[in-house]
Amino acid sequence: MCGIVGYIGNNDSKEILLRGLEKLEYRGYDSAGIALKNEEGVHVFKEKGRIADLRRAVNETIFANIGIGHTRWATHGVPSKENSHPHQSASGRFTLVHNGVIENYDLLKREYLADVPFKSETDTEVIVQLVEKFASEGLEVLEAFRKTLTLLHGSYAIALLDADDHETIYVAKNKSPLLVGLGNGYNVVASDALAMLQVTDQFVELMDKEIVIVRENGVTIQNLNGETIDRASYKAELDASDIEKGTYPHYMLKEIDEQPAVIRKIIQTYQNEQGELTIDGDIIDAVNKADRIYIIAAGTSYHAGLVGKQFIEKMAKVPVEVHISSEFGYNMPLLSEKPLFIFISQSGETADSRAVLVQVKEMGYPALTITNVPGSTLSREADFTLLLHAGPEIAVASTKAYTAQIAVLSILAEVTAKTKGLEFGFDLIHELGLVANAMDVLCDSKEIIEIMAREFLSVTRNCFFIGRGIDFYVGLEGALKLKEISYIQAEGFAGGELKHGTIALIEEGTPVIALATQENVNLSIRGNVKEVVARGANPCIISMKGLNTDEDSFVIPEVYELLTPLISVVPLQLLAYYASLHRGCDVDKPRNLAKSVTVE
Repeated sequence: MCGIVGYIGNNDSKEILLRGLEKLEYRGYDSAGIALKNEEGVHVFKEKGRIADLRRAVNETIFANIGIGHTRWATHGVPSKENSHPHQSASGRFTLVHNGVIENYDLLKREYLADVPFKSETDTEVIVQLVEKFASEGLEVLEAFRKTLTLLHGSYAIALLDADDHETIYVAKNKSPLLVGLGNGYNVVASDALAMLQVTDQFVELMDKEIVIVRENGVTIQNLNGETIDRASYKAELDASDIEKGTYPHYMLKEIDEQPAVIRKIIQTYQNEQGELTIDGDIIDAVNKADRIYIIAAGTSYHAGLVGKQFIEKMAKVPVEVHISSEFGYNMPLLSEKPLFIFISQSGETADSRAVLVQVKEMGYPALTITNVPGSTLSREADFTLLLHAGPEIAVASTKAYTAQIAVLSILAEVTAKTKGLEFGFDLIHELGLVANAMDVLCDSKEIIEIMAREFLSVTRNCFFIGRGIDFYVGLEGALKLKEISYIQAEGFAGGELKHGTIALIEEGTPVIALATQENVNLSIRGNVKEVVARGANPCIISMKGLNTDEDSFVIPEVYELLTPLISVVPLQLLAYYASLHRGCDVDKPRNLAKSVTVE
């Protein structure tokens, strides 16, 4: 959540910071601000609302070669101008932006800052006030910053300006993502490389509990003990065109349309010269040594994990449990003797998943991360990584990352099965190719699905998704997509559970979207549809060719049954998109949500 940018060099920082914040809009935010520093002092501009509102508030006549910026997603204190970042110390000497949550901020406030007037309700302001307190007691700024950091419990990514220092941005990180970008005669700071691709593609990863002194001609990394750390930079392998909407009205629609290409890229990337699917042997050894796999994820990634469980158990014959990361971290079940943990995260920065990873590593168990972002925290800290190769996903509601996760999990299951000499009855490369082709067909069916969205979702206040078996898991994802971006109260249920309570909520005209792609439960789910129709529901049946009937609303192309989640989700994504569009919602940046959830 939130985003940080910073610049120090010879050019005017204003536009670089604003453009950087615009690239971070996908992360979710409710307010934004920048601090511009020149010889006249530090000029702070911040506004509740969008970057466009901030742009109008910034004094365009100011030239400043140093600056920091921030997009805020409220945790402590309501969204407001006063609670927006940057925050300044009481005297105005220090200015700071911060991502994360300081768990002991109230204790620090009472113990150290009882006589300091505060302007905001945030935990962040405690940090900047502590730096000023320790500096006023005689410590050098770096030492005051270091002492402050040692007192903080929780997560942070911080950029700090000192009004008396015209050469430095002080940076620190713990649990929250932050990078330093390298340029010629300038250097930058960013929560995400996307923000600063405009000026550099060379970045240095920062590790937890490190401090960085950023100057225009150099970057120095230290640990909290003051020891200097040497670390090579890496090139961000991102195509700037990938993060532009092009002719699309919204990123979400663009990313839905990119799914066929993503599937084809995954096939190509995970194929060897002999035309066989392959995965690093150490990963397969870890899977084969495990007596049980624990998939840890949240939100959309959790739904992908539920589908992945079916692949791994049915194809590779390894027992799998799927857990919500925020629950698992505080309520760990009794583990098997030889577990393998698989963490699924689009961003690789999901805070509650990382909290579990830290515990797992302390227990000495192996961990694999499946993520879209190389060099992300979960990727770095796990033993192994499988990349999604989906390209940047900007819309808050995940689409192509979800299908990429499922595709990669299917390949993991296939390669594992083959090393065990197991037969599972189909050629995965061929079948994934058919999936990509089917996705093309579905992406060309937008007009039909838009009509469906108008018919079923234009005025309703709620909606139910039902399915059986693997269709139930896709229904969960369909409901999440709909509620995320259209604000329709939507829930996914196993078809057989309707009569155990949920059917009491069916009223005249209630839309019920049913998935029917599995032959062994086709008649059962259709029986569930008749049950809700008898109570007045407005049914929308999405079936697979070969199982369809005349009463179905939409028929998806036929693919191998186990792989149907890859294509049955596409019309659900488009239904959510058009429902959001027709109801006047912000498709790419839904209220109260963030793309990368970096706080627990």
